[in-house]
Amino acid sequence: MYAKNMDGLFRDFKIDFKGKIFSRPFWISETNPTYAPQIVYEDINKDQNKEVIVILTKSYGAGVLWEDVYVFDKLNNSLNTNEVIVDNPLAIINKKVKTKLTAEKASIIIGDKKYTVDINPLEIKSKNLFDDISFGSIIDYEVSDKKLIVSIAGQISSASFVGNIVIVYDYRDKMYQEKLIEFQPCKEMYLK
Repeated sequence: MYAKNMDGLFRDFKIDFKGKIFSRPFWISETNPTYAPQIVYEDINKDQNKEVIVILTKSYGAGVLWEDVYVFDKLNNSLNTNEVIVDNPLAIINKKVKTKLTAEKASIIIGDKKYTVDINPLEIKSKNLFDDISFGSIIDYEVSDKKLIVSIAGQISSASFVGNIVIVYDYRDKMYQEKLIEFQPCKEMYLK
């Protein structure tokens, strides 16, 4: 994979796969080597053929990590026609997760599971608490055990997080959709 370093970002990506060059001019990624673009070659849809998964970091900083993921199937043809849609994790959260935040606790409801996190030990002044749990400042993709997984942090103030919504994707109806969604509290949090 190649890209141009322009204004501190990688742009105008080219992928050289089995002698064919595929262009992705609108992709962007940070140039910091710690957040280098990742390429994973793994069978994540269980069709006995490996897919190319590209994970790019669009932005990072204190309390921020925004990653994008791109999945390509059947690269013997053309990447232009074989990019597979990955359902947006924030859209999944908006559809499947209910939240409530008070000065004492954060509640997360996913389906019939309810998680209540005691936020008193954090000693956050109520004026610094958000109105509700916010998702989107950290979106972190990975491929583990031949599964595409994304972790999205739940933030309750500008400097405090209660845990992560973890989504495991499954290939259905010609796209990657949520198969499993769960909440994982931060280690210092206390589930009630």
